[in-house]
Amino acid sequence: MTAPPLFATRNRGLAGELRRLSRVLDSDATVLLLGAAGTGKDRLARLLHERSPRAAEPFVRVDLGALPDDLVESELFGHERGSFTGATSAKPGLLEGAGRGTLYLDRVDALSLRAQGKLLRVLEERTFRRVGGVRDLTVQARFVASAAPDLPHRARDGTFRDDLYYRLAVVAVKLPPLADRRGDLLPAARAVLRAAGGPAVLTRAATAALAAHPFRGNFRELENVLRRAALEAQARGAPAVDAPHLGLLAADDPSGLLAAASASGWTLRRLTGAYVRLVLDECGGNVAEASRRLGIARKTLYERMNRGDTLR
Repeated sequence: MTAPPLFATRNRGLAGELRRLSRVLDSDATVLLLGAAGTGKDRLARLLHERSPRAAEPFVRVDLGALPDDLVESELFGHERGSFTGATSAKPGLLEGAGRGTLYLDRVDALSLRAQGKLLRVLEERTFRRVGGVRDLTVQARFVASAAPDLPHRARDGTFRDDLYYRLAVVAVKLPPLADRRGDLLPAARAVLRAAGGPAVLTRAATAALAAHPFRGNFRELENVLRRAALEAQARGAPAVDAPHLGLLAADDPSGLLAAASASGWTLRRLTGAYVRLVLDECGGNVAEASRRLGIARKTLYERMNRGDTLR
């Protein structure tokens, strides 16, 4: 599978996942995409459809997180006339609408346990009935689902049905956050700028600002920032995208630490401690992860913490 810039990655783990995914393009295997918001799950689901033999058939996306529990069955399976109050006519569901194409179940982890049981039956039997119907209909679509990265843990602790999880995760692909794909940031940024139609060149200052920004919204945030920057640069007749065009007012100092330190006359030790505490908080107190982000040994970080070199 030849991947667009978002998936042309230097991250070895993701590259391996994509190679594995490319081997099931021609199959009907259900695919589960795991990742935080903004990591590209929707785009990869569509790419999987477009590179498969089903490309000429419908691609139907349903955001299960936006559906009230009492509407899930009606939306997925459809309903017959008179099956509930307000059902004045029969309506095909999204399963029928997908036909022989792809049904993308976005945020499948938002389903209630009851709705999970209904979906499990469809995956197991490959048949369903409209709400209020008596006739079995055959599922012809391929299923692709997406969920937050903690879904395997939820399957183990019982807050998500483990039998449904294993049905969905025939092929499971994990999409890492942008923080774990920093080597992909600039190539993706340049690709977004080329597609935006404005200046596709980044100044050194813009490059530094992008590298310093945390991008907690992942690639979605990166795309939004760069599209806006391209328009700003174009409107000003600039030959390249510069740091001010990005609008990342806190790009070099996302927490405001430098401004606060300057105003308060902090010492270097106090400023360093504040930054260490910020990283520890972002990592949920995980010392191993914090030391990796800080670029210091765990032993050194423990020593700083024991000396009180972290601001609380």
